[in-house]
Amino acid sequence: MRFARATSVLLFALLANVALLAGCASTASSPPAASADATKAQITVLYDAFGKTSSMQKDWGYAALVEYGGKRILFDTGNNPDILARNARAKGVDLARLDFVVMSHRHGDHMGGMAYLLSVNPKVKIYAPKEGFGVYGGDLPSTFYRKDASLPPEQRYYDGAPPETMRFGTAWPGTDFQLIDRTTQIAPGIHLISLVSDKPGTLELRELSLAIDTPDGLVIVVGCSHPGIDKIVEAASKINPRISLIAGGLHLVVAKDDEIDKITTNLRDTYKVGYVAPGHCTGEPTFAALRKAFGERYLYAGLGTVLALGARPRPLAEGGSPRVSLDEADLESYRMLLAGSDEDEHRPEGNRLAANATVVP
Repeated sequence: MRFARATSVLLFALLANVALLAGCASTASSPPAASADATKAQITVLYDAFGKTSSMQKDWGYAALVEYGGKRILFDTGNNPDILARNARAKGVDLARLDFVVMSHRHGDHMGGMAYLLSVNPKVKIYAPKEGFGVYGGDLPSTFYRKDASLPPEQRYYDGAPPETMRFGTAWPGTDFQLIDRTTQIAPGIHLISLVSDKPGTLELRELSLAIDTPDGLVIVVGCSHPGIDKIVEAASKINPRISLIAGGLHLVVAKDDEIDKITTNLRDTYKVGYVAPGHCTGEPTFAALRKAFGERYLYAGLGTVLALGARPRPLAEGGSPRVSLDEADLESYRMLLAGSDEDEHRPEGNRLAANATVVP
């Protein structure tokens, strides 16, 4: 009897150990439990200077998580790594789970959160604009410089035998940067539009915009639109002339009324843009102009907003209900960021904007 009982105990222990080992093996080989939802189609604003959320910190800059077709894409990283970390946690966004990242351009308020991103996801693929000597790295053919064969080898670059392609380092060594210098499809239906600014102050700045070709039209996510939002939309319309939504910064924060009106009219009447969800450097007067021009097709996109994509894009509140458009509380938080200091409060409104124009990327 005792022998039978002991045998049963031993057999139970052995079976338990086998089950435990099998469970460990299954866990090690199985995919992550929190895989991307292939049906999810939305944009979550993780970084901006206006919004109603109290759990997220406002700051000048832009970052958004774009989810579409089972892909999780981080678009830009904001201005500060600590703030990006805080805001991502507040929204329950795990930046360790990304398919890839898109960096729109090399200004600090869009790439400042890179340190946090790489601390949690050091191997992620990052698409960035290709520039000859850019912070994301670069390369040039060795034919770019003049040569003089009469010099002795020790006075010549690479002893007179340079590599065919000269590669230049990045500010983040070891990072998987994929550099883009032309409009490129990087995944089915997902494109990067590469344009160069010809505007004073950002001359020759290369910028990438994200364009997703959906059944309802093209969704365009922009960082700052330095090349001009009209030129970005023109390039995007070659992919699909039906523009469903534009989200992000339009860089009209110090623009005059006539320029704002011209661009607003072009977006609505020439390019027949379905919806606009402006943020970041778009500017208060442009918010107002776009809201007037687009009416119900103007979507609130403050910090923490989740924009549901589809035939009728809409902003969702925390509980999933529709949000209202930008209101006075949002405008006030935006003004505080632009004001800069108490001293600025004593300047006329136009002078305050002019004083800040030199520091707004």
